[in-house]
Parts: sequence; structure tokens; C-alpha cells
Amino acid sequence: MGSKKSQFVIVGLGRFGSSLGRELVDLGHEVLGIDKDEEAVQEMSSVLTYAVSADCTDEETLRSLGVRNFDCGVVAIGDDIHASILTTILLKDLGVKKVVAKAMGVLHGRVLERLDVDRVVYPERDMGIRVAHQLVSPNLLDYIELSKDYTIAELAVPTCINGKSLRELNMRARFGCSIVAINKPEGIIIAPTATDLLTVNDVMVIIGTNEQIEDFETTVIR
Repeated sequence: MGSKKSQFVIVGLGRFGSSLGRELVDLGHEVLGIDKDEEAVQEMSSVLTYAVSADCTDEETLRSLGVRNFDCGVVAIGDDIHASILTTILLKDLGVKKVVAKAMGVLHGRVLERLDVDRVVYPERDMGIRVAHQLVSPNLLDYIELSKDYTIAELAVPTCINGKSLRELNMRARFGCSIVAINKPEGIIIAPTATDLLTVNDVMVIIGTNEQIEDFETTVIR
């Protein structure tokens, strides 16, 4: 969706839905929040672009809210699997361009995948995986699993490689992983060259397999 302003509809304003909505608004997008709980809607009405109390399992209600015109629909219902599945089906049927759904467990996730949603998210599991990686690696600032094998990791530059160029580190030849960006205090360098230097306040954005990144960390950083 890039940097252009997109329109999102989030169904379910629990912890996950409301924090997602808040972040999307902060990033400059328009967000319609829907929840049957009036208190949750009231709480988010000053944060989101629009927030309405409605039954998300009612097709006519969703149709009247114009959900089909949104770029992306997120089903963030956290306590009712039946409502989650029904809402997902309705958003797909009403022609929402992209549908993302939160799963409460593996079985729920499998059902959502069969409904052909664009993405199934497991917030609790994914957050647990991220936190675990951050706990065992003090230099790891963030961690995103791209697939079963590939990962993007953000690592703070430690003093032991301060002032080194990417050529000197020679990561691709030595470990098989690559630095695809360097986030410096003065701005980010995308696709850095061999002559770019790493300094202590930088953050390296590395892509590779879990093993390659771990190998780099244990050999070079620790």
C-alpha cells in the first residue's frame, strides 16, 4: 500500500484491533472501526477516523457502512470464533480488496486460510516469537519471519564492528546473509554499497535464514 493514504476497516476493537487502528491512523491512513461493544467504540471514537457500534455478522449492516469501498478489511475479533469466520466470509463476499484476519489458534487459522483470506495473523504467537528472539539476543531490535526459512532482523551495531565497512565484514561470502539497509541517526541507507561504514549508533537491517543471522551474531557480535 506504500505511502499513499489507504482506507482500512477494522472489525473488533479489542487490544489488537485498537492498537492496530491507532498505528494506522498515526501512519496517515483512514480507519473505520466496528465493534458491537459501545464502550469500546466510545473509547476509540476520538482516535479513529470513524468508529461505529454495529453487528458485524449482519450483511446489510456491513453493506450500509460501505465496507466494499475500503482497501483492506481486518477481522480482529478476539473472543468469538463464529463471529470471526462469519465476518471474514461477509467481507470477502462484499468485495473488500484485501482481507486480513486474526486467528486465535492453529485450527481457527486453518479455517481462515481455507476462506482464502490474504493474510492470517497470530498476534500472541508472533509477539511471543519476537520477544523470545529479543530476549536471547541483546543486539536484536526487531525480527520479522518472511517465510519458514527467511527472516529480516534489525541489529544494533556493536562496538566490535564500529567503523568497519561492509566490504570488511564481507557478510555474504562469510555467512550467506546480507545487510539490505543501514538505519543511521541522520537517515536510512537502502541497498548500501561495499564502502558504507557502520558506526555504533546505526541499526543494520539484515536478511537471511535464521541460521545465517545467528551464525553472524555468534561469530562477529558476541
